[in-house]
Amino acid sequence: MAEQTQASQSSQSSQSSQSSQSSQSSQSSQSSQPLLADLRKEDAPAPSGGARTLSSQPLLADLRKEYMRRGLSESDLDADPIRQFQTWMADALAAPIPEPTAMTVASVGADGRPSARMVLLKGVSAAGFVFYTNYESRKGRELTATPWAALILYWADLERQVRIEGHVERLTAEESDAYYHSRPEGSQLGAWASAQSQVIANREALERNLAEVEARYQGQQIARPPHWGGLRVVPDTIEFWQGRPSRLHDRLRYRLLDDGRWDIERLSP
Repeated sequence: MAEQTQASQSSQSSQSSQSSQSSQSSQSSQSSQPLLADLRKEDAPAPSGGARTLSSQPLLADLRKEYMRRGLSESDLDADPIRQFQTWMADALAAPIPEPTAMTVASVGADGRPSARMVLLKGVSAAGFVFYTNYESRKGRELTATPWAALILYWADLERQVRIEGHVERLTAEESDAYYHSRPEGSQLGAWASAQSQVIANREALERNLAEVEARYQGQQIARPPHWGGLRVVPDTIEFWQGRPSRLHDRLRYRLLDDGRWDIERLSP
């Protein structure tokens, strides 16, 4: 995945470097950035041109990239990992990077089989990292049965990633209601129309469900589905990863101690 950004980095390296360095040095606050919950994106048109087969591409094993932007030392870090994350998120928002709030959420089933998917981070505070989902989806069911999750945010243009592990809890109904009613109407209707992760006959079945929901709520406020709401990952481990040459990356990990303090340790790359 990091290799696919090489062309973008070549054309934007000067602008991205200046933006990142300026944000790091000034420790720009998250208050100067858009609220994470307000960031939205509609699907872009599909690119034109014929499909390219894997056989016409370079061998995957031959694709390489050196990480040359900067290092990460203990002296660079805030004592609080949430404040450190907010600094890095501000850098990602300023870069700019496509979908800077996109993150992987990993869960595990009752059989011990892991699963992962991309979601959007919608809030971060001292309490943890928030995203929203259908509680009856695969991730919703798995995180209810085994309430532990791992998150990853990867910002290729900054040669950075953040890895988060922690306990999962549901937001209150009031918190989920507030976010749900801030969403575009189409997204609110979609939460009713889609039985997330369930098998359906075809696309037409989904469109019929949407039409029924649109008719039901025409001219009135759309209630939040009881099976839809927020989840918060309360972290006990947060790792900040900065790419370095020769794969000798900087990895600094915060671990939550029993007394509530965070310990910072360096990991071998």
